[in-house]
Amino acid sequence: MSVFEGQEEGNLGAERFRTLRSRLYQIASTRTVRKLLITSTLPAEGKTFVVANLAQSILRQPERRLLLIDGDLRASRLHLCFGAQRSPGLADYLAGEADIYSVLQKDEDSNLCLLAGGREVSNPSELLLNTRLKGLLDQVTPLFDWVILDAPPALPVHDASIIADHCDGVLFVVRAGVTDCDVASKASMDFQGKNLLGAVLNRVERGLGYGGYYYSYPAGDGTGK
Repeated sequence: MSVFEGQEEGNLGAERFRTLRSRLYQIASTRTVRKLLITSTLPAEGKTFVVANLAQSILRQPERRLLLIDGDLRASRLHLCFGAQRSPGLADYLAGEADIYSVLQKDEDSNLCLLAGGREVSNPSELLLNTRLKGLLDQVTPLFDWVILDAPPALPVHDASIIADHCDGVLFVVRAGVTDCDVASKASMDFQGKNLLGAVLNRVERGLGYGGYYYSYPAGDGTGK
């Protein structure tokens, strides 16, 4: 679901993503943040929704070039947000079965490129650990203003932490009224020292005192505390 599609420019959901975009640019003005990983504690907290809408917010600025990478090789869904093909994608590239030119999908109407998850695989962690992931990011990052990776939830598997080693910053998506605070804190511990920038509180209902549907805050010291 897009908060921008068919909505007035001043709608609350779109405005929250503009605020998130602005805060990311503020952080990027003080340190290098071009490769951004977005994850969550558990499934169904809305991380892919946040990735897709943050991307649309960034692309509304002139001349911004953006690459989205679906790093959730266990439950690839990012391609569905853009009506794109799932394969060939990241899994095919990491397995050495496709080159970079065959896996990148370009949106004809914007400066958006997508690297979908690719075919289903039985060994996603092993693929993410091989050197081809770092080589891929080293190759594509200079071509874009932002490279945003949609990673698996942090608690069930270790994949997000593996990918975070190659990124400049991490955002945690937390679903309001669903995610237990202690569980989220436990999940964030895995990203100590990996540039945890902050959290995005998703699915906040009106009247709960959070000021809208979406709220983000920088972690400040990078520890996520």
